[in-house]
Amino acid sequence: MAETHVLFVEDDDVIREATQLALERDGFRVTAMPDGLSGLDAFRAQRPDIALLDVMLPGMDGVSLCRRIRDESTVPVIMLSARADSIDVVLGLEAGADDYVTKPFDGSVLMARIRAVLRRFGHAGGDEHGDDAPDGGGVLAFGDLEVDTEGMEVRKGGAPVALTPTEMRLLLEFSSAPGTVLSRDKLLERVWDYGWGGDTRVVDVHVQRLRAKIGQDRIETVRGFGYKLKS
Repeated sequence: MAETHVLFVEDDDVIREATQLALERDGFRVTAMPDGLSGLDAFRAQRPDIALLDVMLPGMDGVSLCRRIRDESTVPVIMLSARADSIDVVLGLEAGADDYVTKPFDGSVLMARIRAVLRRFGHAGGDEHGDDAPDGGGVLAFGDLEVDTEGMEVRKGGAPVALTPTEMRLLLEFSSAPGTVLSRDKLLERVWDYGWGGDTRVVDVHVQRLRAKIGQDRIETVRGFGYKLKS
């Protein structure tokens, strides 16, 4: 964990300095920036292992910064929002964020979310896609969709599909049990590594993003229960 590099972009001086100190005490190397433009420059120059982005930033807001980062990299992104506002949360997730934390946040909660994301992305002792990814079974085919569970590649109609690590883990969960309904809580536990109840909007937005890439009708919504991959 000592080698993990965090990019933290926050315009509030007090929050930025206090959070940076807390992260460094936990063994992270931190680059802290006060605005979106300097945050983007720091990201491009230093290529951190994870980015923490406040939603409301001067120059370039956090959602736009997340979108720019996602255009260039699959590095994990956690958004920080001063409100539990649905628009803030959904916009951040739709821009490519992997998770979000609402301010004011408890330091232990932020650390837990960071560690959970890093485990999924292989920065905390796992492989590239995490220790608890579904067991590989070669290439699985669902119509024109092919999922290579060993090579971690996806093709649709023979063309490669670019997925973020979180989207890949979500698809692996669905493809390991085609036709089986997976609840949002189960997906939060398996994909996001939540050991507690979480905001299921994280699941819903990622399912929407995955559908946009593999086909809107490939993942079916089962009202009141969750989602399933059509077999």
